[in-house]
Amino acid sequence: MAYTPYMAYTVELESLTKRFGDVAVLDGVDLRVERGSVAALLGPNGAGKTTAVKVLSTLLRPDGGRAVVAGHDVVSAPAAVRRSISLTGQYAAVDEMLTGRENLILMGRLRHLTGASARARADELLDRFELTAAGRRRVSTYSGGMARRLDIALSLVVEPRVLFLDEPTTGLDPRSRRDVWGSIAELAAAGVTVLLTTQYLEEADRLADQITVLHGGRVAAEGTAEQLKARIGGETAQLFLADTDVLASALMLLARNAVGAREDAETLSVHVPTDGSASAVRDLLGLLHAEGVEVRRLALHRPTLDEVFLALTEQAPAMAVIR
Repeated sequence: MAYTPYMAYTVELESLTKRFGDVAVLDGVDLRVERGSVAALLGPNGAGKTTAVKVLSTLLRPDGGRAVVAGHDVVSAPAAVRRSISLTGQYAAVDEMLTGRENLILMGRLRHLTGASARARADELLDRFELTAAGRRRVSTYSGGMARRLDIALSLVVEPRVLFLDEPTTGLDPRSRRDVWGSIAELAAAGVTVLLTTQYLEEADRLADQITVLHGGRVAAEGTAEQLKARIGGETAQLFLADTDVLASALMLLARNAVGAREDAETLSVHVPTDGSASAVRDLLGLLHAEGVEVRRLALHRPTLDEVFLALTEQAPAMAVIR
């Protein structure tokens, strides 16, 4: 299948398997990533995220199934795949004895750019990643966030169709993490397809157009962040009460009316599932008020990806695609 600029998917996995001895690290994984989008692979340690990236970037050969990147099969056309991609691993692969600009020029020469083109591209990328002021400093003086941005810039010396990022913000402070997020969002906006693995649920929530949760080498769930959150229910109303007696009365009343509730004794509150609509909240408060149970304060909470992740990975792995 030849690559065309209008191809709907730039990454496709079909029933992909990879074993190490008796362990199926990838066990029939299906995945499709649209051109110019950001896709996130989530999962606990050992779920198969990094293995999937290594297969897609031709560093590992799959044992079964099919993997296609930018229109090229990773088994039958690995060289074509490598010409179409860049990979940034979990740790910054930069030479700390060189300056940021020298790192970029060196990478340009290794990618067969002329000296003038390599220097021009280095300056362009330093500006793009807000590293111009630090470009002539040794990388050993860079902060973790600066080194990580330079590492991503190195992946773009020859701009790829697909960029694989394996846990790109591991170990970074919140400000540096946000800077890297901004760089990733800009790449996707420019048409680069980004596939990232991450253990930061906020990162996937902020960046990803689609999220795939791997568990035990299989796809446990797939969808947008909002679709995944909807899997574990709608919003939760947290009702704050005056004291332990009122809390006990509220729990008894809710149980008598078959309203599910979870006690939070530390905050003197109860958590009640709700669809978040004004009418549902009004009915809930009306039920309590009619029996003399006064609510001091109310807060509505939406499910987080952390809750989704825990709910999915505590269950046996099973395909649950959400479209």
